[in-house]
Amino acid sequence: MAELITELSNPLFAVLQKEKFLLLSTLDYETGAPCVNAISWVYAKDSKTIRFAVDQRSRIAANLLANHQVTLSFIGAGSVHAISGTANIVAEALEGVPFKLICVDVDIESVRDAMFYGARIITEPEYEKTYDKRAAEKLDRQVFDAMKKA
Repeated sequence: MAELITELSNPLFAVLQKEKFLLLSTLDYETGAPCVNAISWVYAKDSKTIRFAVDQRSRIAANLLANHQVTLSFIGAGSVHAISGTANIVAEALEGVPFKLICVDVDIESVRDAMFYGARIITEPEYEKTYDKRAAEKLDRQVFDAMKKA
């Protein structure tokens, strides 16, 4: 069995220093079934902590209140990575953001390379925000600035 890795490597930390598309896995608060959502307001606070923000009214928030175990999955540095840990709400609402977002820190318990054997990712997924570009950039700045202060 492979050695347990409990913090981000320097390359993974670097990848998570700017907005990134991640899949957040939680357990549904009603059914207990796995629940997966895409998020992008996320960054590595340090090598042992990942911080993200989501709408207070979201199912994600309800799931986190019921069960703090999460997995964050993303494509970067040539592979698929799965980061598991315990989520803790550090702010019920972020100041300076026009709607109510919770701010969450994930204390990393394991970092795994989840890519199938013998392959490497050569092109990372890209996305674009489909609403007003200037409004999206302004909101992103507000959210990331508030997350860093939380």
